[in-house]
Amino acid sequence: MKVETYNPYTGERLAEYSEASLDDIRKTVAGIRKEQKEWAGDVDARLDYLRDVLRVNLRNYEREMAESISLEMGKPITQSLAEVRKCVTLVDYYLENSRRFLAPEQVRTDAEKSYVRFDPLGVIELIMPWNYPLWQVMRAAVPALVAGNGVMLKHASIVSGTSLLIERVMDTPLFKSVIASGDKALEAIGFVDGVSFTGSTSAGMRIAEAAGREIKKAVLELGGSDPFIVLESADLGKTARHAAFGRLQNAGQSCIASKRFLVAERIFDDFRKEMEEQLASARTGSPLDEKTFLGPLSSRQQSLTVKKQLDELKKIGKVSVFGDESGNFIPPSMAVLEGSYSEEVFGPVAILKKFRTADQAIKMANETPFGLGCSIWGDSDEAEKLVPEIEAGMVFVNRIVASDPRLPFGGVKKSGFGRELSHYGLLEFTNIRTVWIEGKPQ
Repeated sequence: MKVETYNPYTGERLAEYSEASLDDIRKTVAGIRKEQKEWAGDVDARLDYLRDVLRVNLRNYEREMAESISLEMGKPITQSLAEVRKCVTLVDYYLENSRRFLAPEQVRTDAEKSYVRFDPLGVIELIMPWNYPLWQVMRAAVPALVAGNGVMLKHASIVSGTSLLIERVMDTPLFKSVIASGDKALEAIGFVDGVSFTGSTSAGMRIAEAAGREIKKAVLELGGSDPFIVLESADLGKTARHAAFGRLQNAGQSCIASKRFLVAERIFDDFRKEMEEQLASARTGSPLDEKTFLGPLSSRQQSLTVKKQLDELKKIGKVSVFGDESGNFIPPSMAVLEGSYSEEVFGPVAILKKFRTADQAIKMANETPFGLGCSIWGDSDEAEKLVPEIEAGMVFVNRIVASDPRLPFGGVKKSGFGRELSHYGLLEFTNIRTVWIEGKPQ
């Protein structure tokens, strides 16, 4: 089988790749596992690798990596460059903190000595999406590697070139990329010791089922339909700017993008006008033009999906479009609804609804099967009171939801389980091992 990649801006064919067989994947895992045995026992070697190899390569390959991302999935080049640079901050964070995170935890008990060790599981399979082709991989791979595991990456097919470039950047036999189908990635769970998946909820269900049959550890970061709650106390101009940025960044193709804008009734019309101005001013164009903020969607299939969702929204609300459709471009759009719409819209489409009371805002925020992130805008004390009632893994006040290496990232409900980043993400793929030591028997 062959995998072809295409430029979503021009439509031109970029490259063709051969797909790995299941036997190829099995051999790849076996090779990683052989290297992992020594890697597991040497924390110093892992930290040396982060500092002397990975960090250096991320700097050296910065432009090539950013251009690969922009060409294969359409992200504007300035956002692709920011993605690469963010990965350097991730490496720096784990360089500074991993030794402390992995140190045995002493526990006082009746034993002469008792403690908890954090030992690697073995080889971890990463099944990753196209929307943040480098960051999604790095935020799963770096903690897994630092914990002493080896990693096999099965990336989304539309970013196959970027996947192979990541292997060059990683520059270690502990990390390999394979070009393979989703079905083979599922079968490969039987060869590895854990799986980390970022993607749709429907695909996550299949992966959870496969991991469950094999009794393998899994971390799932799935879809989201993040509420953006605007209280009466919000600064409308500033909030509208952040709202538009949160909806349009990466063409809205992000699990944590602000998607449902819940606005206090008394300020609803003023906020809507402010946000319309922001949406209408977004500059579109070639992803390789540094002045472009909104590029095309990642593929023809993705643009067709969002167009279909816009048609559905037009039947249940008022939809305003700020620009013209062309190729895989979807212009910034706004849908003002009275009822609910439960699908995740993975494109530059803002859904606005109004609420009267804080209780109603909470109810509307939670009326979705997803529970990834939420942001609340207004007086910080007033906003913080809502936090315990929000059904989400992350709540940000007066800031759009974002990933930060220092904080755990993940959701609840159909947004998945497990955590990435911080010390919680580092320990996900470890054997949290209890050790109890007595002296000589009496």
